Amino acid sequence: MLFLRRFLRDEQLESAATVLYDQFAGQARRPDFYLSFGVPDTVDGRFEMVALHAYMVFQRLKGQGAETGRLTQATYDIMFKQMDLALRELGAADLGVGKRIKHMAESLNGRIQVYDQALNEAGESALQEVLRRNLYGTVEVSDQALTAMADYIRAASTLLANQKTEDLVSGKMQFPAPDQFIR
Repeated sequence: MLFLRRFLRDEQLESAATVLYDQFAGQARRPDFYLSFGVPDTVDGRFEMVALHAYMVFQRLKGQGAETGRLTQATYDIMFKQMDLALRELGAADLGVGKRIKHMAESLNGRIQVYDQALNEAGESALQEVLRRNLYGTVEVSDQALTAMADYIRAASTLLANQKTEDLVSGKMQFPAPDQFIR
């Protein structure tokens, strides 16, 4: 993994992690998810989309060695640093932000487990149920949007799996266009 050494000197680790975070967070913020897929355009809905994309990227990078593990952890840290800043910009009280961030971190860790389990089960129903419960929460979602989201996640996971690790960590990450899954 020589290609990672240039990213993982301590002074460059945060920079590389920021690039990685920006890639998947940018994809998670695409308007199609909120306009066509029915994801709630709220703080919680946006968190869920970022968490979903973080899961897919972290899952892809899992088992790629200690250097990649350090980058993944740094990306996780950057993600929550950015969420902390966003909550503060929205006017959350200083005392409430820490508790909210802790809850979000616990939620992400739980999402990672349930998404992983659902993606590894045969059939669409497990993934769709997990999406209905977590991504959509209490809002009504059409079966069409739920199917489109499940199809997107499977395609994105496959596309990520087929990309070279060095491309992913250097900011050349590719996701499918969400609009191709809306029928």
